[in-house]
Amino acid sequence: MSEVSPGGDGGAEPAEALPEYAERVLEVAELIPPGRVMTYGDVAEWLEAGGPRQVGRVMALYGGAVPWWRVVRSDGKLLPGHELRALDHYRAEGTPLREAGRKAEGHLPRLDMRRARWDGDGGDSGGRARGHT
Repeated sequence: MSEVSPGGDGGAEPAEALPEYAERVLEVAELIPPGRVMTYGDVAEWLEAGGPRQVGRVMALYGGAVPWWRVVRSDGKLLPGHELRALDHYRAEGTPLREAGRKAEGHLPRLDMRRARWDGDGGDSGGRARGHT
């Protein structure tokens, strides 16, 4: 998914030169509480702009300065190439995980999306992200 490593320099431009949409995506990523996640689609829905691919692109290019591990795939799979770094963050924050089955590639857990997903309401309840009103 990502050509640029989260948390790395990634050639990102200084914050003042970020495209406006990228700034908005990164602001949402910073709102997600520790131990919770939003999908790429949730972030796009929250912003009422773009879609999952656009959010993913922003996170790939500019997400290193924000808690990138909290913006995730909707299937709960960990970000390819960054699984162990993300897993360290999830365990430190107490993010709900589903242990991997014996047949799972690499025996890596997945996010428990039902319990980990944040709806953006400012509280700590699960559910779908909703656009702000």
